[in-house]
Amino acid sequence: MGPLTRQELEAREAKLLAPYACQSQRTRGRVHSEPEPSFRSIYQRDRDRIIHCTAFRRLEYKTQVFVNHEGDYYRTRLTHTLEMAQIARTIARALRLNEDLAEALALAHDIGHPPFGHAGEDALRELMAQHGGFDHNMHGLRIVDVLEERYPAFPGLNLTWEVREGFLKHVPKAEAQQPTLEAQVVDLADGIAYDHHDIDDGLTSRLITEEMLRQVPLWEEAHQAVVGDGSSMPHQIRKYQIIRRLIDWHITDVIAASEQRLKDFGVGTLEDVHRTKEHVIAFSSQMHERRQPLRSFLFAQLYRHYRVVRMSDKAHRFVRDLFGVYRAKPEQLPPTTQRRIALDGLERAICDYVAGMTDRYALEEHQKLFDPYTRV
Repeated sequence: MGPLTRQELEAREAKLLAPYACQSQRTRGRVHSEPEPSFRSIYQRDRDRIIHCTAFRRLEYKTQVFVNHEGDYYRTRLTHTLEMAQIARTIARALRLNEDLAEALALAHDIGHPPFGHAGEDALRELMAQHGGFDHNMHGLRIVDVLEERYPAFPGLNLTWEVREGFLKHVPKAEAQQPTLEAQVVDLADGIAYDHHDIDDGLTSRLITEEMLRQVPLWEEAHQAVVGDGSSMPHQIRKYQIIRRLIDWHITDVIAASEQRLKDFGVGTLEDVHRTKEHVIAFSSQMHERRQPLRSFLFAQLYRHYRVVRMSDKAHRFVRDLFGVYRAKPEQLPPTTQRRIALDGLERAICDYVAGMTDRYALEEHQKLFDPYTRV
C-alpha cells in the first residue's frame, strides 16, 4: 500500500473532520516559508517542534502548586501538560475537530510559565510593570517566535498561525473574534486537568482530606458512585477511582453540551466559529453550577492553606531577589543573556532569563548568589 503521505493525511482530515474544524490544508501558514514534511501534517510538525524545544523540556522541573523540592510525587508543568493533552485530544476527537492541532496547542500552552507557578508569574508581573509587563501566554508566544534558537534561516520555531493564535486566547484583543474550537477545547481541558490533579496532590500532601471533600456535593456524588456506602476499597485506589469518575463526567458533559451549542449557534463553518459572541466549547449550565463548590473548596482549603501561602511567598522573594541582583549588576548574567540586552533592554533580557529557569535552577542560583558558603 505504501507509506501514508501528508497529502493523504490532509484528504483524511477533509473526509472525517467537521466543516468548522481547522483543516491542515486550509492553514493560514507560517511566517517563514519552508517546505512541509512528506509524512506529517503541518500541525503534527508543530507538535513535534514543541516537544523538542528547550522550553518544553524545562517544564519537567517547573511546578504548579508545590515547589519542586517539596516531593517527587506532585505534578509538574510537564505532567500537567501531558494529562491535559490527553483530555483535549479526547474532546477534539469526539467533536470531529483537528486532534493534531489540539494536541500541539495543549503541549505548548504552558511553556511561557516562569518557575514557582503563579507566584513566579505574579513576581515577574510586578517587576515588569513599568517595562512592558509580563504574561505567561505572551511570553510563550515570544519563546516560539524569538527565543528558541534551532534553525539557521529564522528565529523561533516558525509555528503555524493557528498554533501561535492559541497563546492569545486569554489576552484581550481589539477585535471580538472567538478562537478556533481546538483552542477552546484546550482552554477547557486545562481547567479540568488542573482542578483534578490539584485534588490528587492536595490529598497526597494531606493538606486536604477525603472527609473534607465529602462535604462537597460533586465529590460526594462521585464517592457514592464508586464505593456506595461502603469503604472497603484501599484509600489510594478509591481516590484514583473517584477522580477518574469526576474527569469522565466533565469530559462527557463538555462533549454533549458543546455539540448542542454548535447547533444552537448555527455553527457550520470555521468563519461561523470566529463570529460567535461567546465560546462554543463549554460545560452545560448544570455542570457549571455543580463544579463551583468544588473549585471554591480548592481555593479556600488548598490554595490558601498556610503551607501553600508560605511556599508562594518564599518563591515570590526568590524571583525578586534574583531579578534585583541581575539588574544591579548585569555582568552576572550569562553571555547569551547579556547579548540580548542591546536588543530588548535590560529588564526584558533579565525577565526572559528568569522566566526560563526551572524551580531547581532558580533555587540553586539563589543559593549561589546569597549564601556566602556556596561556591559560585
